[in-house]
Amino acid sequence: MWRLLLLFAFPLPALAGSDCVALAAKEATTIPVAYAPAEGVSIRYLAHSMFALTLPDGLMAVTDYNGHIGNPDVIPGVVTMNHYHDTHFTNHPDPRIPVVLKGWGTFGHPAAIDLDLGRLHIRNVTTDLRGPFGEGGEADGNSIFIFEAEGLCIVHLGHLHQELSAAKRAAIGRVDVLMVPVDGAFTMSQEAVVHEVEALHPRLVLPMHWFTPEVLSRFLALMARDFAIAEGGPDVTVTRESLPARPQVLVLTPTLFP
Repeated sequence: MWRLLLLFAFPLPALAGSDCVALAAKEATTIPVAYAPAEGVSIRYLAHSMFALTLPDGLMAVTDYNGHIGNPDVIPGVVTMNHYHDTHFTNHPDPRIPVVLKGWGTFGHPAAIDLDLGRLHIRNVTTDLRGPFGEGGEADGNSIFIFEAEGLCIVHLGHLHQELSAAKRAAIGRVDVLMVPVDGAFTMSQEAVVHEVEALHPRLVLPMHWFTPEVLSRFLALMARDFAIAEGGPDVTVTRESLPARPQVLVLTPTLFP
C-alpha cells in the first residue's frame, strides 16, 4: 500500500530516451504511405487546433487531439492534448494510440514532458489558463508543445492566454514553424498574438483556431507588414532547406483525413 501512495505523491518522471516507447509507437502506428514525406516533416491542418505531423518513417503526432481526425484507419503514434475546452482533448482517445500526452498536470504537479521517440523529440512549456470569464484560472493548465524532428523546431502554442515571459521564450528556444491561435477572443487579442509571433521569430507561421474567414483576414492584415502571406491546401512538407527566406504566414485549409 505504501508503494502505491508514494506513486501518487511523486508521479513518474516524463519519458525520455526510451527505445521501448519508440519501438511501440512505430509498430502500432498505421499510416498510409501517401501521408509520409520523402524527407522533412509533413504538416496537415486537420481542424481547429489539430495538426498532424508525419515523419518519413511514418511516425505521426497529432496536436490538440480531440478524437476526430477523419479516417479511422489513420492511427497516430502520439497525440498531445490541452483541456481549456473539449475541442482540444478527449477523455476517450483511440486505444490503439500508443502515446497520449496531456498538457495539464495532476495532483498539483505541472505537466513535465520530455519524450524521445528516436527521430521525434517532444517537450512542453506550461502556461496559465484564465477562467472562462477572465477571472483567475488554472496555473500551468496549458502546454505549449515543441516537436523537434528532421532538424526542425515546430512549436504549437495551444490555447495561449497570456504574453510569454522571457524565461518561457528561452525555454521554447528556436522556432522554425509556429502554430498560433488567432481567434482574438477565447485566447489572446490578435494584437497580442502578433507581438508573441514577432518575439519568437519563426520562419513559418501556421494560423489555427480562427473560426471564421473574417477573423482570419483581420489577423493576416496585422501580419502583412513584416510577413509574406500565402495560402495552400491542407498540408505542407517542410525541410530545413525549404523554410522561407522571408518569414511567411501560410494559411492551410482545414481538412480531416479522408
